[in-house]
Amino acid sequence: MHSHIEFGYPWYLDYGHLVITAVVLPLFVLGWLRKWHRLLLIPIGAVMLWSMAGFLISRFGLDANGRMTLPTQAFLVGGSGKVLDMGAGTGRSSLMVLEARPKSTLVALDSFGASYAGHFGAAGNDEQVLAAGQERLLANFRAAGVEQRASIQPGDMRHMPFEASTFDAIVSAYAIDHLGFNGAKQSLAEAARVLKPDGEFLLMVITKDAWMNYLWGPLLMHAGMRGAGGWTEMLNEAGFQVAERGTKPVTLYFLSRKR
Repeated sequence: MHSHIEFGYPWYLDYGHLVITAVVLPLFVLGWLRKWHRLLLIPIGAVMLWSMAGFLISRFGLDANGRMTLPTQAFLVGGSGKVLDMGAGTGRSSLMVLEARPKSTLVALDSFGASYAGHFGAAGNDEQVLAAGQERLLANFRAAGVEQRASIQPGDMRHMPFEASTFDAIVSAYAIDHLGFNGAKQSLAEAARVLKPDGEFLLMVITKDAWMNYLWGPLLMHAGMRGAGGWTEMLNEAGFQVAERGTKPVTLYFLSRKR
């Protein structure tokens, strides 16, 4: 069943650092054998070690095309409820919830627009990208055997097509932090609007630890990255109370409750 699930993230998220390794490793070996001066070998070796470390973190920390697990078991501990996945993409976070909480149902929301096409390589006009995105997401639901508990809703996280207090819980993984400051604030406000009172919100974003940024280089950095304090402040402003905050490889997560 797992082999039929295809999340479709570009290869360079997992293996991009190896391109650099493939260039500098032979150069380092050549320099070592020919006894180049250390002032030349040290920077080449540093780049080699950086690229190898970046690969290990991206491939086995983020593992963009692998299955996700809940970063905290405190999310939806009752096991049931109607869940919204904001920015579902090809379904990694949706499957994470549906498989961990087999009594829950889920609505997968995504714009299936330019950002989706850029992340997953969908080609064509707007209608074609929309159709392809929904089909890929549905195919993953079917492959995981959860299609009876999931539905798909095209829409913008900043202006969601749902009535107020519709959902018992919300999850959003590596999506809101792509929107920039104003877009993130709009999306968090919308999350608070469509969530029931005392409902739970699990937010997962790319961490902004300085040393991790050096390891990733440009591969995973984007304009929406901010620290734990910034996200906590934005969640509070949107009407959430953070109950748990933590880190996983490459990930900063917040479990909040609507006040």
